[in-house]
Amino acid sequence: MPRKPKRKAPATRDTSSEPYPSHASPSPAQCLAVRDALLAFHDFPEEFAPFRLLRLGGRSPEDGSGASPPPQLPSPSVLDGLVTTLLSQNTTETISRRAFASLKDAFPSWDQVSVALLPIQATINVSFILPDLFLEVVDEEGTRLEDAIRCGGLAATKAARIRAMLRGVRERRGKICLEYLRDLSVDEVKRELSQFKGIGPKTVSLTSFLLFSVFSKLILLFKGLVACVLMFYLQKDDFPVDTHVLRITKAMGWVPATASREKAYIHLNNKIPDDLKFDLNCLFVTHGKLCQTCAKKMGTEKNKVPNAACPIASYYCVGELLEQ
Repeated sequence: MPRKPKRKAPATRDTSSEPYPSHASPSPAQCLAVRDALLAFHDFPEEFAPFRLLRLGGRSPEDGSGASPPPQLPSPSVLDGLVTTLLSQNTTETISRRAFASLKDAFPSWDQVSVALLPIQATINVSFILPDLFLEVVDEEGTRLEDAIRCGGLAATKAARIRAMLRGVRERRGKICLEYLRDLSVDEVKRELSQFKGIGPKTVSLTSFLLFSVFSKLILLFKGLVACVLMFYLQKDDFPVDTHVLRITKAMGWVPATASREKAYIHLNNKIPDDLKFDLNCLFVTHGKLCQTCAKKMGTEKNKVPNAACPIASYYCVGELLEQ
């Protein structure tokens, strides 16, 4: 009798690099309690609601039905999501959406963007600093591609990175499309995206000139970029760590006060249950922007006393938020 083929084990996240093995927080119960407290206080943030519906397959969290997504529900391609995330660096959500719309108006297809000419270009081999790293240097003259996204800021940098990424996708896959990423695990997506020029940690595009200490910053930028694409556009269970998330989780003792963003990302992804990651992340970002207690300018004289209305103030370590 022929043997039944072994079922392939589902791909799991690599937790071998846990930076804080003795740090127990947060527990699943803590995550659920904080999520529920923030949800009751803010409701679910409107700006993230379409992505939540996509994750739920069109059914609302309340009715649990399996209805099809409503016609207005956005279903961006993975590539659209990646470019949108690239454009969102160092600007607001509203402005980055405007820049993306302007880019699509000027260049209806990604193939057109990939062949768009930037101004004077030169390739500098800096492999003596980091193997296989080449920098694409661009002068200050404006271009059609840069002009299309200029409203979002850092136009030269973003144009070079977007074009390099699109060319890398075409060189590696034969066409400019990333929909195949939907079938990969979180770790497989990270490995795959790290291969593409423009977003990988080894091959990057910079403008104007080479800056000292830029490599570590670009690697962190890459990881944050991929985490956002995973969570919002691939509907994967990942937990990006931005300024608001890092500040609040440190204040609650979920990560050590000395934790870097990279180590916090690894630890929180290992600890927070998958089914709570999306809601918690969106709520932390919203809460960090709106709450006086948790806002970045908490340390001013005006706001030194924590706001009693903060729904998660009771979870903070004493004095932790004020010291950051």
